[in-house]
Amino acid sequence: MDDPARGFRFGALAHRNFRLFFLGQGVSLIGTWMQNIAQGWLVLELTNSPFYVGLVSALGSLGVLLLTIYGGILADRTDKHRLVVLTQSLSMLPALGLAALVWTKTVTAWHVAALAGLLGVVNAFDVPARQALIVELVGKEDLMSAIALNSSAFNAARVIGPAVAGAVIGALGVGICFFLNGVSYLAVIAGLLAMRLPRYERRPGGASAWAGLREVVAFIRSDRRVSTVVVLMGLFSIFGFPYLVMMPVFARDVLHRGAAGYGVMMTSVGIGALVGALGVALLGRQIPKGPTLIAAGGSFGVLLVAFALSKVYLLSVALLALTGGAMIVNNALANTTIQTLVPDALRGRLMGFYAFVFVGLAPLGSLEVGTLAERIGTPAAVALGGAVTTLALAIAAWRVPELRRT
Repeated sequence: MDDPARGFRFGALAHRNFRLFFLGQGVSLIGTWMQNIAQGWLVLELTNSPFYVGLVSALGSLGVLLLTIYGGILADRTDKHRLVVLTQSLSMLPALGLAALVWTKTVTAWHVAALAGLLGVVNAFDVPARQALIVELVGKEDLMSAIALNSSAFNAARVIGPAVAGAVIGALGVGICFFLNGVSYLAVIAGLLAMRLPRYERRPGGASAWAGLREVVAFIRSDRRVSTVVVLMGLFSIFGFPYLVMMPVFARDVLHRGAAGYGVMMTSVGIGALVGALGVALLGRQIPKGPTLIAAGGSFGVLLVAFALSKVYLLSVALLALTGGAMIVNNALANTTIQTLVPDALRGRLMGFYAFVFVGLAPLGSLEVGTLAERIGTPAAVALGGAVTTLALAIAAWRVPELRRT
């Protein structure tokens, strides 16, 4: 661990290794959001079906659903830094492949789905290792700051990426978005390689993977706060967060806007989320985690219902900003609560389990909202998801008083 640089205001930024990670990740995330926008728009143009938009998004998370728990076990048993360098390098390939397919005019929906699935497999190992690596870069004392700053970078990219993508798609097509995303991975790889970390010492061989999984499940069940947060994030992943998958449909079919309007809508989500993340980073330990998580999660569900029912573009954009802010405060506090309570020896496995419910269950959510959108309409499908998340949060607040006191 490097010595803190005293001149930085935010605690986590006092660590050189985290600064390298933060800056490289920030550049790469802009490319990721450009690809997310381009991919949704490309699938809609190729298929003209909300179901297929949801299906491709689901396939992008299928690998996480199937493999991320094993990815967490691997993260506890190997050099996390080297593992993240490898996964970030592999993540370049699907992006560059999509760019080539678009530019050669041979792309089909199944190409997009297959490459999204490949990226999902890589993410199954990347997400738990990257999340568990953060504490090694900053230590537990600055962990909450690091999580909030990572959320800030993610959502700053959510502001910049969709805005750039919307303009670029209209002027140059979707192919350039995929290419720029592929190139952007070089920034985070360079940052990782420039870090100065202690030599990794391999731990003696431990129990089997199955025994390791039983150990983390036993820990989750032993603490009602942890188990409640995990269940809530699973429900949010299935019923709440998939509203983002339906943004191309809202933009084109509900609010009657093109690619530029779609980009503005996603940018609005990012602005709200960025403000929320920066608020968490600034206030840090002053925030009561449990009550704030409950308030943010409940607000997210109510705002989601309001957005789904809106037919006015500017009102929808404003509601998306508020929804994004509530969503990221909820997510940052859920992550912080879990990472604060978990023992170091279980961190990789627990983050693998957390990624399973937070990212891995997203395929079910994407399929759920896509299927419902085909049957009852996109606004009704998204509004129903908002109602479910609000109800789940209310039940958790009532039945788990220790969460309110966290």
